[in-house]
Amino acid sequence: MKKILFSLLVAAVSLFAIDINTASAEEFTSIKGIGEKKAEMIIAYRDEHGKFGSIDELKNVKGIGDKIVGVIKAEK
Repeated sequence: MKKILFSLLVAAVSLFAIDINTASAEEFTSIKGIGEKKAEMIIAYRDEHGKFGSIDELKNVKGIGDKIVGVIKAEK
């Protein structure tokens, strides 16, 4: 079951224009609504908590909400 979930996660992440688990601040700032400060906050969150399990987990980062997550999802 874990292998199936992991495979689905890898497939879902590969559909997006950027990989939220490896993206640099520069890559994040290329997304509408994400400036330098938010990009740094996303990376700091990722460094502290580990890889994101889904794009929706970005909402756990202060200042990231449905609108920005929607923009990222639309960039696939």
